[in-house]
Amino acid sequence: MEIIRSNFKINLHKVYQAIEEADFFAIDGEFSGISDGPSVTALTSGFDTPEERYQKLKKHSMDFLLFQFGLCAFKYDHTDSKHVTKSFNFYVFPKPFSRSSPDVKFVCQSSSIDFLASQGFDFNKVFCSGIPYLNQEEERQLREQFDEKRSQANGAGALAKCPVTIPDDQKKFIDQVIEKIEDFLQSEEKRSLELDSCTGFQRKLIYQTLSWKYPKGIHVETLETDKKERHIVISKVDEEERKKREQEKYTKEQEELNDAVGFSRVIHAIANSGKLVVGHNMLLDVMHTIHQFYCPLPADLNEFKEMTTCVFPRLLDTKLMASTQPFKDIINNTSLAELEKRLKETPFDPPKVESAEGFPSYDTASEQLHEAGYDAYITGLCFISMANYLGSLLSPPKTCVSARSKLIEPFFNKLFLMRVMDIPYLNLEGPDLQPKRDHVLHVTFPKEWKTSDLYQLFSAFGNIQISWIDDTSAFVSLSQPEQVQIAVNTSKYAESYRIQTYAEYVGKKREGKQVKRKWTEDSWKEVDRKRPQVLGPCYHTNSFTATGMVGKRTLSPGPGEAGLEDRESEEISDSELEQTDSCADALPEGRKKAKKLKRMKKELSLAGSVSNSPAVLFEVPDTW
Repeated sequence: MEIIRSNFKINLHKVYQAIEEADFFAIDGEFSGISDGPSVTALTSGFDTPEERYQKLKKHSMDFLLFQFGLCAFKYDHTDSKHVTKSFNFYVFPKPFSRSSPDVKFVCQSSSIDFLASQGFDFNKVFCSGIPYLNQEEERQLREQFDEKRSQANGAGALAKCPVTIPDDQKKFIDQVIEKIEDFLQSEEKRSLELDSCTGFQRKLIYQTLSWKYPKGIHVETLETDKKERHIVISKVDEEERKKREQEKYTKEQEELNDAVGFSRVIHAIANSGKLVVGHNMLLDVMHTIHQFYCPLPADLNEFKEMTTCVFPRLLDTKLMASTQPFKDIINNTSLAELEKRLKETPFDPPKVESAEGFPSYDTASEQLHEAGYDAYITGLCFISMANYLGSLLSPPKTCVSARSKLIEPFFNKLFLMRVMDIPYLNLEGPDLQPKRDHVLHVTFPKEWKTSDLYQLFSAFGNIQISWIDDTSAFVSLSQPEQVQIAVNTSKYAESYRIQTYAEYVGKKREGKQVKRKWTEDSWKEVDRKRPQVLGPCYHTNSFTATGMVGKRTLSPGPGEAGLEDRESEEISDSELEQTDSCADALPEGRKKAKKLKRMKKELSLAGSVSNSPAVLFEVPDTW
């Protein structure tokens, strides 16, 4: 169901009902871009730590806009053994509620916009008809402004006993207004008087003057034309009518405030349900959702984890699930579109799914990829198929695995980390994995170097993996840790490059002493002459599985990249990243409800436990 600003209010009860009835939800988002600086390769380096990845995404991705949000609610019908779905596709845009409301600035990435346009994305629906929203701090500030304004209006009566001091340059204007009002009050035919448009300061003087001069018998309000011009309308009323109009005005303003909160109300309802939320490669989706609809992301990763589990107590990433045993050996491509196709084949059994009455159905054969509602729908299908496959391994087999089953608990609150070689997930409920990386080297070199230059440098060390950091540095993974010191020794007298162990790199970074090597102009001219000679027989092979490509790295999407698996070794463009991996209360309130949400999580887990489940078969490993 497509939801835009004009039909949001009348359909909100359907959204609430779907959330209340659902066993679990699947979500997906479409963004105005991925990275505002580094290429996607640098943004998702193969040897990022969870902290580094979080900081990169927070710094380079949060100024983009999540402008389409897909939500699909799944409920299992035990009578007919089928899943009933309710899908929603929300267009979201931060239209200012009033002159005092936030005027959001956001950025766009040309490759992302071009890619979405090629998929038929309707940007007019975003900018002309998108549903507004406020995060909780913005909502609090607006409500305080509203209360303060109302308090000042109520206090005007107390101040009305004293005449208003009017600046000399405004006295003529106010005298003319008073003259018009006097004529209006003496007229028996007219019931209202519309004053000419004027400045905000002049309107304030009019309000103060009329409050003192005419404390009873009239009602004063400011209206706005279609052209955003504001003017004052004065009406003749008795005291009872005046109070009635004031109440109507108050009710209308409260309604407008609720409208301004807009789409955030949907996210609050999902969070308050405490139910399982499923996504595919969902770290960016989660970060954007919290950043836009709750509060700005915290500086610290651990605070982000705490905030996320308060808002969404149970998350599950289908990309991580598909990349883990027992699925890892039977699923070759974990991009969403390819995963959905693979899970229709043996040994998997596609679930029986039907759209609820009044909700349009999706046809997976038509592949409406990159419509957020459709991507959320097939994400849910992938989860059901994989969960049921786990059930089929039990003795006796279980045909339908609940979203509350212990079988899937090992996958809870672990978000897939794109292209990190040895840390597959961000653990929201505990410390992250800390691999030794004693086989990894940090290499700095001239800006002109290409991947082929690194291959030449390390050609004597057999198969290597390269993960670019930026234009002058990269991580190089050797196949044998004992070769690390040999490689470090080769750079001691080198003038054009430097090699250090991963441990040394981390140590210097922590101490804040990491300094990029600077090169003189003469050094650049001598780069070719000073390139290292091959240290031994060349073992260069085609087994390169790192993030760079032979040749200079590209920074923009190529035309043939769309179908590549994101785990492959080649450069991944911004648009491909979107194609293959579309990626509660304010924190004080959230902390208050954290215990409640965690208690709910525990109760739900216990309610759906499977006593004879050999959970050890399906644990997400601590090492990769």
